[in-house]
Amino acid sequence: MARLNLLEETRFEKLPVSVFENPKIASVNVAHRIANLIKTKQANNAPAVLGLATGVTPIAVYAELVRLHKEEGLSFNNVITFNLDEYYPMQPTAAQSYVTFMNENLFDHIDIKKENIHIPDGTLPLEDIPAFCLDYEKKIGDLGGLDIQILGIGRTGHIGFNEPGSAPNSGTRLVTLDDLTRRDAARDFGGKTFVPTKAITMGIGTIFKAREIILMAWSRKKASIIKKAVEGEISGDVPATYLQLSDNVEFILDSPAASDLTRFDTPWLVKDCIWTDGLIRKAVIWLANTLKKPILKLTEDDYNNNGMAQLATEKGPVYNINIHIFNKLQHTITGWPGGKPNADDSQRPERAEPAKKRVIIFSPHPDDDVISMGGTFIRLVDQKHDVHVAYQTSGNTAVWDDDALRFVEFNVDFTEKMGMDNAHLKDLYNSMRTFIEQKKPNQVDTPEIQTVKGLIRKGEAIAGARYCGLDDDHIHFQALPFYESGKNQKNPVTDADIELTIDLLQKVKPQQVFAAGDFEDPHGTHIVCFNIILAALTRLRKTESWAQDCWLWMYRGAWHEFETHEIEMAVPISPQELERKKYAIFKHQSQKDRAVFPGDDAREFWQRAEDRNRDTAKAYDELGLAEYEAMEAFVRWKF
Repeated sequence: MARLNLLEETRFEKLPVSVFENPKIASVNVAHRIANLIKTKQANNAPAVLGLATGVTPIAVYAELVRLHKEEGLSFNNVITFNLDEYYPMQPTAAQSYVTFMNENLFDHIDIKKENIHIPDGTLPLEDIPAFCLDYEKKIGDLGGLDIQILGIGRTGHIGFNEPGSAPNSGTRLVTLDDLTRRDAARDFGGKTFVPTKAITMGIGTIFKAREIILMAWSRKKASIIKKAVEGEISGDVPATYLQLSDNVEFILDSPAASDLTRFDTPWLVKDCIWTDGLIRKAVIWLANTLKKPILKLTEDDYNNNGMAQLATEKGPVYNINIHIFNKLQHTITGWPGGKPNADDSQRPERAEPAKKRVIIFSPHPDDDVISMGGTFIRLVDQKHDVHVAYQTSGNTAVWDDDALRFVEFNVDFTEKMGMDNAHLKDLYNSMRTFIEQKKPNQVDTPEIQTVKGLIRKGEAIAGARYCGLDDDHIHFQALPFYESGKNQKNPVTDADIELTIDLLQKVKPQQVFAAGDFEDPHGTHIVCFNIILAALTRLRKTESWAQDCWLWMYRGAWHEFETHEIEMAVPISPQELERKKYAIFKHQSQKDRAVFPGDDAREFWQRAEDRNRDTAKAYDELGLAEYEAMEAFVRWKF
């Protein structure tokens, strides 16, 4: 019976999928499968032939394999590896090279024979590549093929660098990279301009010949492409869908990456559910959006014809369900984000008391506060709450080099006009200019340039916070140590980051904290900053009574908004307030027009924020609630 139930739950899935609680558990599982293969081959005096991938996804797998080697004696003497791909052209010593990646994450830490390592050669003359690719295929074939192939998946659906349009029988070859793939790689190269346009990759046909194929994916940002790969029709537009034709494939996912699959996203379509309040809310909103009807107009037939008969039967009549969900949504809307004084707060998202709250808005980068919750920020100040803003990082990697030079040029000219001795400043400017003219892609800036870029963003943040109504003593710059590496790859979080946050929290003793819950930030800074705040508050809640009464609200940034069913506080923004928010964002001039790391959205940040806030209001309106110009959305963290 259990097997039949599982088959019913997964009936939309066209290949085997295993879902783990988090990437660490999943990665250990994959690493031990590889280790068992190696041991089995060793027992039979045979080589283990591994197809390996690069990128963030397999790093924890390689870390566990290194641990097994160092702590449990796993030998790689009999292992032969073939990597999926390499950028072209690419020097093997470059920081972005997959040779460098594999050495740093695996090969330098195990006892594999160097002659058993195979990675596509990014230094070959163009005319030599076809012969190299044929030889790469021959080497794999002569060994009897790959025993296991590890894969990640790109947002285009590529596996290896087999971009949309790749043939299912393709072999190792030179390919042109999709623009989205290059945009995703831009941060590693210091801008999309420096990302190679081509790569050498194993083909889908080569991958298919592996006796076992494991595709791994972590995080919510992979969820939409995973759904296409697992549940979609086979198409060259999504090369990973070709894996549906294999009898030897398994997708290994963490819960967020699996979240768009039918059994997790809309489970009522495939099984009987335990109808919690949260699931009922999600299902009713889904039904209203699917049928394009306001919630209060949904009928029993609508429920029965769309997989929700069980809900209608167990919790009906359906009109009562509709009214209940409508009221729940209505109660999320408030013009008083700090709580409405002298009001019944039993149906409001925030407490009425204390009437004037101490508030800290944590901003991972120097502009997240106004981009993500500028309207609410302004309203909290206007409603006389004691608002502080804390900029967690300098954001100094996201300033153009020419902007940095321009600011130093201003200082040279200013000191000269004021009759000050600026000889040292001129020397500094000349050295900075020389460095920038010779700077390699993604090269770490000098300390002086890092300082200038940080000061540019600091000045913009101060201007934005002042515009929102804050006094200077309520504006805090934390410069958390994890970020201040000068590189896109940041340092590990340490106790110093948490202690700095604890110190500020102890100083203010807030009743409200706002933090970026935008875990789809493509560069990962938001989730790191959120976890630091969470660690600090968790410690304080053990000893400080004020911390136990402090509510933590999550906002989202320029990337994605919360789903409507997730929203617990929706703050309406009037046309005038939306305009004020826009002007607060405009204070961040270095991020306007052409941000260094804009992601894959061509709109400016103020446009993204404005459109997102209007879309949230529209979503509420279409469900039958009041029509507002715009809304900012929040979800409360439950300790």
